[in-house]
Amino acid sequence: MPAYAQTDATQLAEHPEETIALNSPVTSPAAVDSVPQWLPSGRDIRIELIPSAAPLPQELWTRIRDGFAMRELNSRLVARHERWYARHPEYFARMIDRARLYLYYITEEVERRGMPSEIALLPMVESAFNPGAYSTSRASGIWQFMPSTGKKFGMQQNWWYDGRRDVISATNGALDYLQNLHSMFGDWQLALAAYNCGEGAVLRAQAHNRRRGLPTDYEHLRLLRETRNYVPKLMAIKHIISDPAKFGLALQDIPNKPYFAAITTSQHIDVKLAAQLAGISEDEFAALNPAHNRPVILQDNNDFILLPIDKIATFRTNLENYDKPLVSWQPYKPKKGERLDKLAPRFGLSLANLKSVNGLSRHGNISTGQTLLVPANGDESSSEFEAFNMHLAPTEYRTRIKVRRGDTLGALSRRYHVSIAKLKRYNHSSLKIIRIGQTLVISEEGSSPRYIRHRKSRDRSREVAQNGNESSSESSQGI
Repeated sequence: MPAYAQTDATQLAEHPEETIALNSPVTSPAAVDSVPQWLPSGRDIRIELIPSAAPLPQELWTRIRDGFAMRELNSRLVARHERWYARHPEYFARMIDRARLYLYYITEEVERRGMPSEIALLPMVESAFNPGAYSTSRASGIWQFMPSTGKKFGMQQNWWYDGRRDVISATNGALDYLQNLHSMFGDWQLALAAYNCGEGAVLRAQAHNRRRGLPTDYEHLRLLRETRNYVPKLMAIKHIISDPAKFGLALQDIPNKPYFAAITTSQHIDVKLAAQLAGISEDEFAALNPAHNRPVILQDNNDFILLPIDKIATFRTNLENYDKPLVSWQPYKPKKGERLDKLAPRFGLSLANLKSVNGLSRHGNISTGQTLLVPANGDESSSEFEAFNMHLAPTEYRTRIKVRRGDTLGALSRRYHVSIAKLKRYNHSSLKIIRIGQTLVISEEGSSPRYIRHRKSRDRSREVAQNGNESSSESSQGI
């Protein structure tokens, strides 16, 4: 199977536009010669294709089943999650449909590292393979990386781009992190628990058990509810993949071959136009390239985009023959305090469209100094201003939550690290009594609530579901 080597991007300046299928099986020297062996990129990496003559199954599920290696978990929660998935076949089918774009690449990387193939299914637990999954605790992407953890594992995060949603960057970062955790704990179940709630939480739970002479394996630790369910969910998915008919479910066939390839270009381009040139829908382009925050790919360094392999030739031919401008947007840096309603008309925009394109709050009208995206030609009628690939939460936003059973002002204050006085001020109320189902603002515009690492596991599945992402709706059902 292919493997990859990385080197400094400064060596790449002499390379022209190239295309390569990531994780493409190569079985002969002639096949190697027929495609470029290096992938230039603006992300300071260079990916080398190394061939292998090993025969592979024709169907990806067979390959994944053959790689299952984690020990079984003796927990009634496994059966509970199996029943949930069996009762929600539409949910399971949507999850598998999204997985077909990414699962081959992830399986290749998991196998290359010698990890059990159950790990390739982990995004089903994390995000249901929804590349736009974003929680109010700011976990993002199919692997649900927090901002700080993403930066630790080399994922760029800026106004234009969020590497936590990039399929390549996030997968490599997640597998690096899981390997580190496995080295720390010597056990995959504990490594997965630590991925969910943080290594510190697992170490503290183990220390608690040691003081009492109790076992320190995953099944005996006192962990947060989400973490207690985390490995059982993965085991339930493993059992369903192993024998879907047993649970009354069917798996969509996924070929054991790459779905996407990477193509680099020296030209900036609108994402909507890129999708049109490739002959694919905007939704599919966004699913393959979810890391781009804005409706234009416009970065200081060249970068690659992912396209279906069978659309690469179409894209390159159409790009060569396209004689109109590739970019209809430009960045603009306003002064801090500048009024947005005065700024918008200068670029032929309505205030509502200026805010929509840039992910700004509907309520604010004063610039914070952040860079804005505006039409390159100042003509609002010439472009679609609905940024279909806008996955980031607004830069200026109010974070809202719904009151749950047992919530009190004191509990909410501690959970979201915001004082009771601020809670009252944000909600323009004395807030002497809160009700189940009531919506509360917990952070003001231009700020975000501070979360300690282990809070991610407790709140994430509910928050992702509230943001329109189906990633873990079974958790919201009380599982």
